[in-house]
Amino acid sequence: MRSHTYYESMGAARIMAQIIDGKALAKEIKDELKIKIQSYINLGNRAPSLRCIIVGEDPASHTYVRNKIQAAIDVGIDATTIKYDATLSEDDLIEAINSLNTDRNVDGILVQLPLPGTMDERKVCNTVAPEKDVDGFHIINVGQLCLDMPTFVPATALAVVEILKRYKIDTFGRNAVVVGRSKNVGMPIAMMLHSDGKHDSQLGMDATVTVCHRYTPAEQLEFFCRNADIIITATGVPKLIKATMIKPGATVIDVGITRITDEQGKTKLVGDVDYEEVSKIAGAITPVPGGVGPMTVAMLMHNTLQAAQRLARKN
Repeated sequence: MRSHTYYESMGAARIMAQIIDGKALAKEIKDELKIKIQSYINLGNRAPSLRCIIVGEDPASHTYVRNKIQAAIDVGIDATTIKYDATLSEDDLIEAINSLNTDRNVDGILVQLPLPGTMDERKVCNTVAPEKDVDGFHIINVGQLCLDMPTFVPATALAVVEILKRYKIDTFGRNAVVVGRSKNVGMPIAMMLHSDGKHDSQLGMDATVTVCHRYTPAEQLEFFCRNADIIITATGVPKLIKATMIKPGATVIDVGITRITDEQGKTKLVGDVDYEEVSKIAGAITPVPGGVGPMTVAMLMHNTLQAAQRLARKN
């Protein structure tokens, strides 16, 4: 990883942030997984298998699933998409999931969210067998994460932790702010950041964590961020995190992703962070796109191999 560089501006030295290259890191992890999966197969096991369920015709969801399937195939996972019309009933979806739960040739099950408004997402996610829940959304896996037990961790949250570890960002005793409290991203990130690294999950990062959300007053959000060594934001609010909110040298992980139309009328993806200005002050920063996104897909592949290994030992 390249070191910090410095430049003189207005007579004062300022830090140019280290750009955290999520694409390169994801490739590194997928290359490692490819070797591990081949070794697993060489021991006499079948290839790990993943089934991705998608309901409806949401274009973004179909793009995400295609990316996941391609990444799985690239590392040697047997991956298939199961598509249903938006008219599918919740009961029929649950029946389909239960069929996969009992299929010994299926290791991982992923239900692409969001689901049609007629369905209860929590009920559907809890239908997936915990041992095949590679998204980490089942209440048993969520509970085990909160208790620092080995479990499946939601891929985006796991991607953030893996970025911090592989870029050797020190978290021990550091002040960390998580902006956003969603149950699939903000909450699991905060849980791992503050957890004891000596516990069984081996995911704890021993940071002092503050969680901010939509009802945190703007002046308090700025106060907490300015005192943070690490900021992780996942709100979907473009340019929420500004340069005035950053402690010089802080690490900024941008999980947010929003499609906007620029002044030229072109659509583009942006994060929660004012990247151009914050990168002049932060010590390290993830771009959007090309930061957390590719890593999320890589960690889903990691979870799928883990599911296959656990089920093989069990069977």
